[in-house]
Amino acid sequence: MTTRRDFLKNAGVAGAVGASSLAAPAVLAQAPIKWRLQTYAGPALAEHVVKPAIDSFNKIAEGQMEIELYTSDSLVPTGELFRAMQSGTIDMVQSDDDSMASPTEVTVFGGYFPFASRYSLDVPVLFNKYGLAEIWASEYEKVGVKHLSAGSWDPCHFATKEPINSLEDLKGKRVFTFPTAGRFLAQFGVVPVTLPWEDIEVAVQTGELDGIAWSGITEDYTVGWADVTNYFLTNNISGAWIGSFYANMDRYNELPDNLKELLKLAMDSSHYYRQWWYWGGEASLRVDGTKMKLTSIPDKEWDQVEEAAHKFWDEIAAESEIKAKVVEIFKKYNADMAKAGRPYRYT
Repeated sequence: MTTRRDFLKNAGVAGAVGASSLAAPAVLAQAPIKWRLQTYAGPALAEHVVKPAIDSFNKIAEGQMEIELYTSDSLVPTGELFRAMQSGTIDMVQSDDDSMASPTEVTVFGGYFPFASRYSLDVPVLFNKYGLAEIWASEYEKVGVKHLSAGSWDPCHFATKEPINSLEDLKGKRVFTFPTAGRFLAQFGVVPVTLPWEDIEVAVQTGELDGIAWSGITEDYTVGWADVTNYFLTNNISGAWIGSFYANMDRYNELPDNLKELLKLAMDSSHYYRQWWYWGGEASLRVDGTKMKLTSIPDKEWDQVEEAAHKFWDEIAAESEIKAKVVEIFKKYNADMAKAGRPYRYT
């Protein structure tokens, strides 16, 4: 472009006319739209749960838009993610509703809502076929945030320094977990602890924490927690973490339609990657992993935890009409899966 302009200028009067006519394309070559996305995940985990999709988005956008990726707590603490996005300090967030403390009626269901799911495929079905997506979209619109897309992550297991073989062994254990999961587990003597994500490994080493109930075994190995814990409890309180992508509403509305569609495809790609990465990783590391010894609480004893979860559901449902609606969806979905039988549910 510079060479052509110099040529036209040197051509005299013709150059003056030509230069003005070339001004319009220069507008199309303006700087790309830039977004800042912060994920809940630390660097090692972000390599899998979000970075491949964002790299693809930036490549395909070809300079029209660029999403800058920031990992856990790098711009703001995780607990302040929602406010930062709402105000426009951050354009986009990948997190669960619970740990970013979003002020909505559905926040309690993000992350690990006890026994809401058994398998990772339950989450996208609940959102896309049972109506959760519409509820989430409506609740976030009320607070000026665009709920973009929900997906599933790994199941919730305990990784501990001492073995857990019974419910009694849980008593007094200081555990890093999600707010709602901690609220539920407290009735079994667990002491929930909240710390910055990057501090967890050291906190286990120093004895500040006795364990972690924040992930499945894939993350334990990926982020280094398997190096500081000795045991992995095969019982879990949820089959999949419910996480989402969100955006500042104004920033999202400013995007042209093609970039909105590209963003949707990138998020779908991220969800798909996690489906197979976690599903395969959970199995292979239980079978071939060498860093953690597997322990289990007998099914009959663990049934007490599941029964308590259903009572917990009713407690949550009593808090508001929206929460009651979501709980009814969980109940219907799980009843449908039980009636469908194998492979959806095993009795």
